[in-house]
Amino acid sequence: MSIEKIYSIRKTEKEILARWFKLMLVGRSIDDRAPNYLKQAIGWSYHAPYAGHDGIQLAIGQIFDRENDHLFPYYRDMLTVHSAGLSAEELILNGISKDADVAGGGRHMSNHFAKPEWNIHNVSSCTGNHTLHAVGVARAMKKYKVPGVAISSQGESSVSEGYVYEAINGATNEKLPVIFVFQDNGYGISVPKADQTANRKVANNFSGFKNLKIFHCNGKDVFDSMNTMAAAKAYVAEHEHPVIVQANCVRIHSHSNSDRHDLYRDDYELNYVTAYDPLAKFRRLLLRYERFTETEIEAFENEAREIVRAAHKRCLAAPDPSPESVLDFVIPDPYVSEKYPEGLHHHTGEPKKLIEALNETLKAEFRHNPDTYIWGQDVAHKEKGGIFNVTKGLQQDFGRERVFNAPIAEDFIMGTANGMSRFSDKLRIVVEGAEFADYFWPAMEQFVETTHEYWRTKGQYAPNITVRLASGGYIGGGLYHSQTIEGSLTPLPGVRIVYPSYADDAAGLLRTSIRSRGMTLFLEPKALYNAPRVATPVPEDFEVPFGKARIRREGHDLSLITYGNTTPMCVELADQYHKAGKASLEVLDLRSLSPLDTGAILASVQKTGKVVVVHEDKVFGGFGGEVAALISDLAFEFLDGPVKRVGSTFTPVGFNRILEAATLPNTDRIEKAVSELLDY
Repeated sequence: MSIEKIYSIRKTEKEILARWFKLMLVGRSIDDRAPNYLKQAIGWSYHAPYAGHDGIQLAIGQIFDRENDHLFPYYRDMLTVHSAGLSAEELILNGISKDADVAGGGRHMSNHFAKPEWNIHNVSSCTGNHTLHAVGVARAMKKYKVPGVAISSQGESSVSEGYVYEAINGATNEKLPVIFVFQDNGYGISVPKADQTANRKVANNFSGFKNLKIFHCNGKDVFDSMNTMAAAKAYVAEHEHPVIVQANCVRIHSHSNSDRHDLYRDDYELNYVTAYDPLAKFRRLLLRYERFTETEIEAFENEAREIVRAAHKRCLAAPDPSPESVLDFVIPDPYVSEKYPEGLHHHTGEPKKLIEALNETLKAEFRHNPDTYIWGQDVAHKEKGGIFNVTKGLQQDFGRERVFNAPIAEDFIMGTANGMSRFSDKLRIVVEGAEFADYFWPAMEQFVETTHEYWRTKGQYAPNITVRLASGGYIGGGLYHSQTIEGSLTPLPGVRIVYPSYADDAAGLLRTSIRSRGMTLFLEPKALYNAPRVATPVPEDFEVPFGKARIRREGHDLSLITYGNTTPMCVELADQYHKAGKASLEVLDLRSLSPLDTGAILASVQKTGKVVVVHEDKVFGGFGGEVAALISDLAFEFLDGPVKRVGSTFTPVGFNRILEAATLPNTDRIEKAVSELLDY
């Protein structure tokens, strides 16, 4: 080999080592300075120092390819994202929550670093929940044949969370390109690892999983970390299944600036972790093996300090978010129908049952957009299409790549929807969030997470997801098969919630939900799936806008404001009163709960002067209380009596039909309230 060739190799090696060292120096400088911002009341009120994790974090960032890979860092991953390309200025802007923060403009807690345009994802404070998002985006990468990996990084204690097990189980089952990195510093805040798991190395908890390779490395050592991460990425590419990298680290400082580690760590341990400082070790190695002189090392250190000093100065001058901007990016603008702006149509053609309308609309939307997917429990097994057969025939028509079953793990269903949606804005995800709405509660952490993704990222990521849930009672289902849950979910900003009653509205709202950006919760009154009384003709392209109520019966004596299973009851009662000449009852079907058609509600109240709010949910704490409060606030002068509410008793729904009937509202209860109010 020529001397020129040898010199070239050595020069390249020196350049690499210099780059790594400067990244480590800048990162550590900011890590050490971060607490001072809080002391000076500038910001950074949450800071989790990474010192002691330097080797593995440098390595994660270095093997990350922003063109093909997706990175999900956790709150301690400052050096990871700096190594992946975020500048010192971008790190500080995030720390002091400035409007120019690329993660989300100060909307999220400091030390939550991201750059969505580079596939460095904005993750929340729910520790470890982004493992599911990494699995979801990896699913899309596999389906679209992208030659990259999803990297999920977290501390070892967060692996105790159930959704981490769900994520790894799903990734191994689907053979997805994911690297799960566990940065093990021995503590979950103050809780030692021994209180978390019986295994000294938490990654070994997963040693029985098929299609999974586990790597161990010294996360304090740059070279071992680099070699291991490179080997892990190569292994994923070759074997096409996930890996875990467990990196043993030390935590030199407290968990965060709200923690005092001297309360649970003795002097011996504190001295020990300082002695194993990875940055100091790397500096010694560079000198010992004569890669750089002391003068060169000091020049690097001075350069790093100057980079941070200049970034600090620019960041302090950057603008803060404006108070008015808090209302921006709550939810994306919905798809708008030009043909059916009010979501109404003339009744022509043969009536279709509500379940037929849903099934046909799903198939039509799958034909309309080839990047539409659906999964859930029981949705695609042979001739079965969900517990109620709403998805019957979808897999036969569109294949297993687009229509498939999920494990019985509601958090996995919801969390991977969040992740897969991140792959491309053209994707439309439909999930059957649970077989019954009552079973959706395990998914609530991921559901809540997804509601604020668009706001938290300042509009950089919209979760284009429709969550379908079979809701309500009247089927003799008892507990876990009869509840309706909208009263608990409507207070959450960032999600549309619709609850149709008739076949045409079900079809129209489902089409609008799927075509819209952002998340929609689509509640289906399962007792009405096959009910002839809610069957209607449905145009092939019918669409219903969000936030538009529908008058099902015109009237002038009293307004029945309703939705879901109780709508046909109110219509039946209005028809009875009309036929008997007793009174003229108006039935306003809300259809959409969030956004809510305030104008239609107020117009109906102004017309009739008397209101009964009817829904299936419990009266106490139910959504009807919000409607009643709105009327009291904005239409009090038009009222000729109190706003009455009809709903369920403040009890669970019993299984015995006698108990169910005693719990749920019916036409007789509605009639009693109407009669009392008409006589008021």
